[in-house]
Amino acid sequence: MTPVIDIRNVTKTYGNGKIEVTALQAVDLVVESGDFVAIMGPSGSGKSTLMNIIGCLDVPTRGRFSLDGVDVRTLDEAALAQVRLRKIGFVFQSYNLIARTSAVENVELPLTYAGVKPKERRRRALIALEAVGLGDRAEHVPSELSGGQQQRAAVARALVSDPALLLADEPTGNLDSASTAEVMALFARVNAEGRTVVLITHEDEVATYARRVVRLRDGRIVSDERRGSGDVVRGSHPLAEVGS
Repeated sequence: MTPVIDIRNVTKTYGNGKIEVTALQAVDLVVESGDFVAIMGPSGSGKSTLMNIIGCLDVPTRGRFSLDGVDVRTLDEAALAQVRLRKIGFVFQSYNLIARTSAVENVELPLTYAGVKPKERRRRALIALEAVGLGDRAEHVPSELSGGQQQRAAVARALVSDPALLLADEPTGNLDSASTAEVMALFARVNAEGRTVVLITHEDEVATYARRVVRLRDGRIVSDERRGSGDVVRGSHPLAEVGS
């Protein structure tokens, strides 16, 4: 099976000449389909740069990166945008929901950009919201939702286009402990359905939900620890219906 993420000898350098800064140095990382990986590291370790490369928001200076079998080095900006839209579901610390737009309309957005017809967009968005426990909040705007509910809506939006990868950047950074546990349990459940999840976090408690923890320091991977994992269960959760 083709890995979802295949990074080989990737280096990322910013600037040039005397002010050149190397953010990543000869990084190798392979993430198989269905894995759940937490990427950790102190400030300046390179984890945000690595996330930007995985998310096709930046490209390596040297090395090779393939996402779900697509070599991103061969793509122009328009093609990269399509890869981001179709293969990656993003979840951000600040939710990034549109303020005056209902939860269901927020979840529909990736499908709108993908050209899905309105009736089908609404059907799939409602299924996704139901799957994250927000079926009864579909018509509420973000200000009428708690922080945890807003992040669950963001997860539904990330998953509605059935991406190969769910990529989350500090997804619990704005949440209290109860909402953090709720959102991380959702990530674990989505992963148990076979979805590949990669999250960036500085919180050890959050990383405990992952099957694998990758730690960076000074632009290099210094440890890659796999934890015990159960069998992957596919198809039983309502999210399995979203892309069908």
